[in-house]
Amino acid sequence: MGHLKCLSRFESQTMTTVYCRHMKTLKPFILFLALLGVASCSNNDNAHTTVTIPVAPPPTQSLIVLNNPVPRSTTTQTVDTSVDPTKPYLTLYLENKQTFRAGEAVPIDFSVTNAKLKNDGGEYRVRYIIDDEDMKWLDSSTAFWLTGWTQGQHTVRVELIGPDGWPYKNGNANIVTREITII
Repeated sequence: MGHLKCLSRFESQTMTTVYCRHMKTLKPFILFLALLGVASCSNNDNAHTTVTIPVAPPPTQSLIVLNNPVPRSTTTQTVDTSVDPTKPYLTLYLENKQTFRAGEAVPIDFSVTNAKLKNDGGEYRVRYIIDDEDMKWLDSSTAFWLTGWTQGQHTVRVELIGPDGWPYKNGNANIVTREITII
C-alpha cells in the first residue's frame, strides 16, 4: 500500500494561498463564460441576427384568358431558312421585345401550317408556357388574349407538339420564344 503524505500546516496554508490566487484570476473568466452561455440560450428565432426586416413576397401573377377576337399582326414574319415549308410548322404573331402597359391584355396569336390540331381532327397540339411556369395546352388555333400581368420582363414560349408528345422538329420554327415587357 502506498504512504499517505501528511502536509504540514505551513504547506497546506501555502497551497491554499496559491489556489486562491488562481481562483481570483479565473473567477472573472468563468463568470464571463457562464453569462455567455446563458445569453446564447434563447427561444427567439431572431435573437442571433443582426437585423430582421420583414420582406413581402413578390406579387403573384394570375393570368386570365380572354377569348375575344385578336386582329392579326400586319408585321411581316421573318422566314426562317432552316424550316422545311412542306412539314408542319408554327408561326407566332407576337413581336419580340414588345412593350405593353400594366392592365393591358397581350394577344397570343399563332397559326399552324401543314398540320391539324386535335380539335380539327389531327394529332398535333400547341402548348404555351409563360415565365417557365405551368404549361397550358391548346387544341385549336384560336387566338386569345392574356391579362393580369405583373410589371417587368416576361417570357412567352409557344411550341408545336407532335403526335409523340414532343416538340415537332422543323428547323427553329416549332419552339418560339418571345420576351415582352409590362410597364
